[in-house]
Amino acid sequence: MNLLDTIDSPADLRSLDRVALKNLSAELRQFILDSVSRTGGHLASNLGVVELTVALHAVFDTPDDRIVWDVGHQTYAHKILTGRRARMDTLRQTDGLSGFPKREESGYDAFIAGHSSTSISAALGMAVAAKLKGETRRVVAVIGDGAMTAGMAFEALNNAGAMDANLLVILNDNEMSISPNVGALNSYLTRLLSGRFYNNLRSRGERLLASLPPIHELARRAEEHLKGMVTPGTLFEEFGFNYLGPIDGHDLDALIPTLENIRRLEGPQFLHVVTRKGKGYEQAEANPCLYHGVGKFEVADGITPKSPSRPSYTEIFGQWLVDMATADERLVAITPAMCEGSGLTAYAERFPDRYFDVGIAEQHALTFAAGLACEGRKPVVAIYSTFLQRAYDQLIHDVALQNLPVMLAIDRAGLVGADGPTHAGAFDLSYLRCIPNLMIAAPSDEDECRRLLSTAYRHDGPSAVRYPRGVGPGAAPAADLEPVPVGKARVSRRGHGVAILAFGSVMAAARNVADRLDLTLADMRFVKPLDLDLLRELATRHEHLVTIEENVVMGGAGSAVAEALAGLGVDLPILHLGLPDRFVEHGDHGVLLDRCGLSERHIEAAIRPLCSKTDYPE
Repeated sequence: MNLLDTIDSPADLRSLDRVALKNLSAELRQFILDSVSRTGGHLASNLGVVELTVALHAVFDTPDDRIVWDVGHQTYAHKILTGRRARMDTLRQTDGLSGFPKREESGYDAFIAGHSSTSISAALGMAVAAKLKGETRRVVAVIGDGAMTAGMAFEALNNAGAMDANLLVILNDNEMSISPNVGALNSYLTRLLSGRFYNNLRSRGERLLASLPPIHELARRAEEHLKGMVTPGTLFEEFGFNYLGPIDGHDLDALIPTLENIRRLEGPQFLHVVTRKGKGYEQAEANPCLYHGVGKFEVADGITPKSPSRPSYTEIFGQWLVDMATADERLVAITPAMCEGSGLTAYAERFPDRYFDVGIAEQHALTFAAGLACEGRKPVVAIYSTFLQRAYDQLIHDVALQNLPVMLAIDRAGLVGADGPTHAGAFDLSYLRCIPNLMIAAPSDEDECRRLLSTAYRHDGPSAVRYPRGVGPGAAPAADLEPVPVGKARVSRRGHGVAILAFGSVMAAARNVADRLDLTLADMRFVKPLDLDLLRELATRHEHLVTIEENVVMGGAGSAVAEALAGLGVDLPILHLGLPDRFVEHGDHGVLLDRCGLSERHIEAAIRPLCSKTDYPE
């Protein structure tokens, strides 16, 4: 990899000729494959944008010109070319490189990404700011066809088309292929349409024909009809963009001259490139879903799917969903483009008529569910905690306000390890519990997860069950669909002096601490409604209460306990343990919990000073 070793910044590759850039792309692809196989990460999407990334940095004067990446799953080549090659072995690890763009990490990262469909809005803001300051920099937004399903992307397109800002939107379309002949023809047409000759000719012709309105209109329609026959860009032209493409996103001979031409154009431009996920690695090309997010693996052998020793919470939910749908034909399941990640694969195969993937459209998912509920269906929306944030207004206005029986199955609650703060479910208890009519449950193990899912489904109103990523402590779930009483906690053990109130997945660590210190331990089960009778009893029998949750302390379950006790007129010292008032970076989940004071040793260290010497063994 001699050539790649000479690239410390994009300025280094701008001196290379086209042949060298092609060789660099090959080395870069191999480096990504070798690196990600050792660290884990997003693979297929990154292999698919190697040539596009090389072309962008070869043509645009980054970092003065801005590149805004959508989602961020495809930025490894960008990181490598912008001075971070030597640190790629720390990718997504504690104190290492982020798996996503991050402004604090590099001046080449123009905008953070983790959630989809934000790039066009952010890039438009940058382009308008440059114009206001009289700067000539160019701004590029790179967005995938999946992210284009979100309403925010179209809101941004609608706004951008009405502004005279120098913005280039690149649609990275990796869901279609181009045959060699069609690809060559489209590449030629795009280079022609992006060149100065064509655009100058069109501009002069428009001025000439403007004095003859009927002829001008005829010419305009003829041009649109001709371009519509050879390109799928009518929609984007109507938004006010100059549409170019599609072209082969792996062909530097097409990409570079096209980008060079576009860089000289004024106003909003839209370039459609077609790429292949997993490009250059046969296994990833054949199964890009499997190779989307990977752990460590041997490149020669590929990934061999392994069944975990026990089912994850996601799998517990997936099996429950199939069982409940079998028992109740009213059940319908909705996901915003997260079928596999949310455990819906088996359900989708078994009940295709009752399965709805709405694309990356969380807002629509909630209101769509509300409409289904209005007509007697029982919607279950499977969604990650971090992505539910995007549908907050719909949850309040369209679901809770009407007290509709929409159930939220909230995966990835709490910290999520390597994916970091953009994907952490750190806030859901805080932002959910203030919503009227909403029942909120937090299971402590696999069996409780299944039972609380059944409880929430049968609830006559909106409900939410939040559970973490990965496996639980190993409590085998029952096969039935029996619920538990709404708002009733359970006491796991009786002790002295201090009572621990555990919410959700922190229960296992709390149990070990309670056993060692001989403390009372309650599995609270519900954040809303709280078990007020148990709270009153525990406050009466103990000198201190301790709340523990894998959610931010501010406004979370512990806050709910404090508010409830104040309402009951109970004055008792309470220690609140939870996530701190900051964004927790990526890394090993256990290490992150330890840094946040939620590991078993830190929980014990925080509680010991509350115990009198006679309350716990030395």
